[in-house]
Amino acid sequence: MAVILVPGGAGYIGSFTCRALAAAGHTPITLDNLSTGHRECVQGEWVEGDIREGGSVRELLARRKVAAVIHFAACIEARESVGDPGKFYDVNVGGQIALLEACRDVGIPAFVFSSSCATYGVPQYLPIDEAHPQAPISPYGRTKLMCEWMVRDYAAAYGFRYAALRYFNAAGGNEAGRLGEWHQPESHLIPLALDAVARGRTLRIFGVNHGTPDGTCIRDYIHVEDLALAHVLALDHLLRGGENLELNLGTGTGHSVREVVASVERVVGRKVPVLEVEAQPGDQPQLVADVRRAREVLGFTCRRTDLDDIVASAWAFHRRLLERK
Repeated sequence: MAVILVPGGAGYIGSFTCRALAAAGHTPITLDNLSTGHRECVQGEWVEGDIREGGSVRELLARRKVAAVIHFAACIEARESVGDPGKFYDVNVGGQIALLEACRDVGIPAFVFSSSCATYGVPQYLPIDEAHPQAPISPYGRTKLMCEWMVRDYAAAYGFRYAALRYFNAAGGNEAGRLGEWHQPESHLIPLALDAVARGRTLRIFGVNHGTPDGTCIRDYIHVEDLALAHVLALDHLLRGGENLELNLGTGTGHSVREVVASVERVVGRKVPVLEVEAQPGDQPQLVADVRRAREVLGFTCRRTDLDDIVASAWAFHRRLLERK
């Protein structure tokens, strides 16, 4: 099978994808500077480095005879991007330019890019399909869209194949508690709710008048193991000579903030202390994926769609984090 370079493989989705790559017979090599990732989450070989260091990346690609790249390394917090856009353009856009130039010089034939539903901006209709206009409303979303344009143009000019995978809300962990969502600081709902119930802290619910059935925001939560599998399927599709891809990855079903809180309470067996506060500027009432194209092209369907199952797998990892503190 193939040697795959995984920039950002020490992060949440990257580490699960490295594990899925190894299970499929590939050899993943994580390239990560650990600015947000964690050494203990690395699956397989780790090389310390930064995608902006083009010469070092080029040498690594050539020396290890890398067959493809799955690119996760990026800044990801949309709200942070509003206050510090320079950081996001430097890492996300500048980093991808350096990475693509290294791939071009070495002749890497396939490139899988970690994109986001944030490229769509305010939904004009639901569920969101791949033909939906892309009009991001944050610097984070704009950097992801720029990177999609970039990889599309590089592929057209220099002859490699690519997949741009637009995630909705990755969630969950593995039952052994060894891999899961671990951001510092944390901003995602499920780990925040788990931490609130475990520590007796208050979970803030941003907005309860969003025009949804229970007034709170609705999101499409895809289990991270399913998300990782989709990357392997996209990679294998490209390595077999398949067409370039731009795909949504989600379940096609949305859950509200209140539904997530209720699930956490069922899984943990305790009430989540909550405080209702004003909605944040730019919060979208509903983001749900149309997932038909991923099913048609890759044969991809989510295996873990039950919300309580997703939360329980996240809780297994979160308990291990609590033991460390």
